[in-house]
Amino acid sequence: MTPPPLDSAAAESLLAFWRDAGVDACFGDAPVDRTHVEPPPAVKAVARATASVTPVADVPDALDQARRLAAGVATLEALGQAIAAFEGCPLRGLGARQAVFARGNPEAEVLIIGEAPGAEEDERGQPFVGKAGRLLDRMLAEAGLEGRVFITNTVFWRPPGNRVPTPAEQATCAPFVERAFALLKPTAVLLVGAAATRAVLGVDEGILKLRGQWREWRLAEGAVSAPALPTLHPAFLLRQPIAKRQAWSDLLSLAARLDVGAAR
Repeated sequence: MTPPPLDSAAAESLLAFWRDAGVDACFGDAPVDRTHVEPPPAVKAVARATASVTPVADVPDALDQARRLAAGVATLEALGQAIAAFEGCPLRGLGARQAVFARGNPEAEVLIIGEAPGAEEDERGQPFVGKAGRLLDRMLAEAGLEGRVFITNTVFWRPPGNRVPTPAEQATCAPFVERAFALLKPTAVLLVGAAATRAVLGVDEGILKLRGQWREWRLAEGAVSAPALPTLHPAFLLRQPIAKRQAWSDLLSLAARLDVGAAR
């Protein structure tokens, strides 16, 4: 069967339509999981070599030190100084330039917790200042949340190769995250990405299942609690723009909750 002649103008018009709709790839001979970005082999080797570099026996001592330091501060500024002085997190000795604690309004209504610093964050000493952070800032502004957030991460040093921090690394830094929560006493908490959600809420479900569902985060001591909302990480949104609608829905839910609370 002879195929019909190709209409070049129609083909160009169709391609332009799909380009404007956000399509940037065609079907290939085999399916490709575009939600997963495969790091270079050297980066994977570094991640494997450093993921378990600290012996388990060291974790309790580091955790005790973190708890003492966190409990001894009364302001968020002092908490940042305590984190910078803390030597118990193994990530500190794996190539990170400096501790990256937080940025934002120290009297904010919303505490945002992400995963870990990346390369730009490690260089500048602030979380979420790279490409993903700029997307987050734009979305927060559009949702009316600009100036109403305080942003931090589950760990404060950049993991080698930008790998996901291990549960042990997150647990070692958890007293500082909890102290930030206790000092800020936010109206709500936004958990950005799977690693942050699992570390804070102690759950195992995937982020696509958890996002958009309000949970409660309550500290074991101090009677501090707040509703917490898991959402998608902006780095994922950069790879999967179609998911921005879900993240935008989460931010609108957060803004609406704040407005209801303010009206009471």
